[in-house]
Amino acid sequence: MVEELAQQASRNRRVAAIDCGTNTIKLLIGTHTGDGLDVAVREARMVRLGQGLDASGVIAAEALERAFAAIDEYADLIRDHGADRVRFVATSATRDAANAEVFTAGVRDRLGVEPEVVSGAEEAALAFDGAVRNLRHTPDLPALVVDIGGGSTELILGTALTSAPSAAHSMDIGSVRLHERHLRSDPPTMDEVAACVRDIDDHLDRSPVSPTAAAGVIGVAGTTTTVAAGVLDLPAYDRDAIDQAELAVDHVHALVDRLVAMTVAERLALPWMHPGRADVIAAGALILSRVLRRTPAATLLVSESDILDGIAWSLVEPH
Repeated sequence: MVEELAQQASRNRRVAAIDCGTNTIKLLIGTHTGDGLDVAVREARMVRLGQGLDASGVIAAEALERAFAAIDEYADLIRDHGADRVRFVATSATRDAANAEVFTAGVRDRLGVEPEVVSGAEEAALAFDGAVRNLRHTPDLPALVVDIGGGSTELILGTALTSAPSAAHSMDIGSVRLHERHLRSDPPTMDEVAACVRDIDDHLDRSPVSPTAAAGVIGVAGTTTTVAAGVLDLPAYDRDAIDQAELAVDHVHALVDRLVAMTVAERLALPWMHPGRADVIAAGALILSRVLRRTPAATLLVSESDILDGIAWSLVEPH
């Protein structure tokens, strides 16, 4: 009886999940219905929290200002929708910043919750859960979830997609970090692209999670979904069309080559490109391409559900 009452209370609980990455801060507000999450709000703001962080080691003042403005908006939405549990998860940029406490204190002041600066392992587990929970069909197993962020990339291997991953590793490479480190010209020079590829390959060589072990690949987060929009040649970014699309790996490589050769202005003219991603998409897309080249998979399965969904589920199904 007690367990049944607890389950009913969980089903009626409205939760708010916030994923704070290096480039984007995302919000999900939803209610657990028993069959799934009834999502009332899904928002994203590209604030580039990791601006200059790879070189300076600190979060820039203007990046803090942009992030706090977005969090103020989110605080209003959370209050208006009556979420009774809130979880704020910060990842790569906040993990690496010497002045992270300035940011986390600002989050506490605005949301009244303690922000969690999670480890790469916890980030990977949340991303895996979010990516696989709502898949309509099971990819070839073992499956590799690839989560490319602005500051880090998670490789997460799973053999049973209803449980925790069997292996995971977080690499300190992401679209913002590698763009600032290597791709300084517009468009990038051949030497810059080669240096970026070497950096990615060096991290993959050292990764304890090898993409060669994966029979199927699931890609999540903004870099991959943007690449998917391009492969699908959409007239505008369309979440429903992208979610669970299965893309030929050869088509992904071709699109990546095209993006890398473009200027930022040419990328901005693409109807499916978010302005906040146009400058860094080449670096992120190169990560995706290099990972796929190490897998035997012929297709890439794209999921619009990611770490944000994993955070939301953790509030109603705590581990």
